[in-house]
Amino acid sequence: MASRTINGRIVDIGAAYFTAEPGTPFHGVVTDWVERGLARPWTDTLAVAEADGIHGSTTGPARYAAPGGLRGLVVDLARGLAIEQEITVQHVAPGVADGERYDAVVLAMPDPQARRLLDGRSPLDAVLNTAWSPSIAVVLEWEARQWDPFRAAFVNNAPEVLTVADDGDRRGDGAAVLVAHTTEQSARIHLDDPDGAIAPTSAAVQRLLGLAHSPTRTFAHRWTFARPTTQHPEQFYWADGIGVCGDAWGERSSVGTAWASGDALGAAIAAALHQ
Repeated sequence: MASRTINGRIVDIGAAYFTAEPGTPFHGVVTDWVERGLARPWTDTLAVAEADGIHGSTTGPARYAAPGGLRGLVVDLARGLAIEQEITVQHVAPGVADGERYDAVVLAMPDPQARRLLDGRSPLDAVLNTAWSPSIAVVLEWEARQWDPFRAAFVNNAPEVLTVADDGDRRGDGAAVLVAHTTEQSARIHLDDPDGAIAPTSAAVQRLLGLAHSPTRTFAHRWTFARPTTQHPEQFYWADGIGVCGDAWGERSSVGTAWASGDALGAAIAAALHQ
């Protein structure tokens, strides 16, 4: 749920959208966001494309977007909490982070990142075995919109691009900004130099949408661990003062899965601390 201010405008560079299954606790959270104007139903139909263009569409559940960027929803969830940011943690042990003891230490991050904080002898090290694939988010901005209307597109059989989203449409301000996420293959080629992915990604998007002109401004963001390749069957991990949660813990990787994982872990920690 990452957003970044680029050229004075907030752009979503992580998840393209999120869904909320009716009847779930997360749906109640989303309903509250919608009522307060922090989120809005965006679309239930996404385009399906090949490398040479859009050839159809697929319909599914309602996809939600955030006018102020997805990060704003995370900020809203954190209201009232005493949060310190910009702190580097280098080592985690049961109930301990960098030598300081805590009631609980939670690793809400991809498995490979969490394993870096452990000493290699922790039983948790063997649990964190999910592999993650990379992607590079490429933001493409034009002076004016020049493509036929679409919300977002799943792209098949293209070596450079996996998805393309119309950020001006999902944010609701009509800005001429597209966000493309590269394939794993392209990301691995450019992991050490994310800007190197801009030219091939831009060319692929122009070809896909039939655009005659190149973007006027661009930006690239590397996601070394963009999505899990497999899922943990459990909803979270909690033992010996260490918890792990996130979108890899549940049926499928999604914003809703991440929220449910963290919510369930929080409840388990609260119950353990009040025994």
